[in-house]
Amino acid sequence: MIKKRRLLLTDTTLRDGEQRPGTVFDAQQKCRLALLLDRDGIHQIDAGIPAIGTSEQTVICRIIENRVRARISVWNRLNPQDILASMACQPDIIHISVPSSYVHIYSKLNKNKTWLISQMEQCVILARERGFTVTIGFEDASRADMTFLIYLTQRLKALGVSRVQFADTVGILTPGRAYDCVEALTRLGGLPVSFHGHNDLGFAVANALASAAAGAEAVEATLFGLGERAGNCDLAALIQAAAPAYELRPALRDCAALQRHALEIIRS
Repeated sequence: MIKKRRLLLTDTTLRDGEQRPGTVFDAQQKCRLALLLDRDGIHQIDAGIPAIGTSEQTVICRIIENRVRARISVWNRLNPQDILASMACQPDIIHISVPSSYVHIYSKLNKNKTWLISQMEQCVILARERGFTVTIGFEDASRADMTFLIYLTQRLKALGVSRVQFADTVGILTPGRAYDCVEALTRLGGLPVSFHGHNDLGFAVANALASAAAGAEAVEATLFGLGERAGNCDLAALIQAAAPAYELRPALRDCAALQRHALEIIRS
């Protein structure tokens, strides 16, 4: 019998899921959802953005304090002040988003690649010197130059970063392209890769599966596919599709119960 490869699942409902218009979770709902996801076997929970302020930090600290076994990560912009706010929460993982397409670097940020690399390294070093596990998310990676992404990944490996994330921020990937990009980054970058996808073309689950087949060790999703525009990869659909081919924690296979309990929390 062939042993299944383990696939790690990250849930970003509490952060990216809230980007859906009209979706707002209060502190109690966030804590209850985090505990539900934790107990049902989610490997990593994206708990929020500490830089938002003290109320967000308080909720994140409660999630960290009450977690059972999940790893808790927090999201940061490419800004040292964001990193300092995250450190105060003492998360398991400090995740730093790095705009990586030339559209984002030159038009959105009005910066250049030299600035980006310097700022990225400054933020990583700040967190690593304090002993934190750091992961990097390549924002808008699906429109980035792959050679540049591979170069950044190799530099990040030298700085002690644990994993990089290929983010289809604008939801333009198809499964074939997702496979090719993740395979190249995994093979040539030298670091484990995760995948974050949006559902603008209806391919979020398919792209996540293609990325896993290409070597991604983790994929991100949200409850009910919540997220901006057309939403993110739907967690329950991903679990059902991935379970036959990958090793998932047993509790994750009861998608109906997970969704039912999550809906009860959201409606409370």
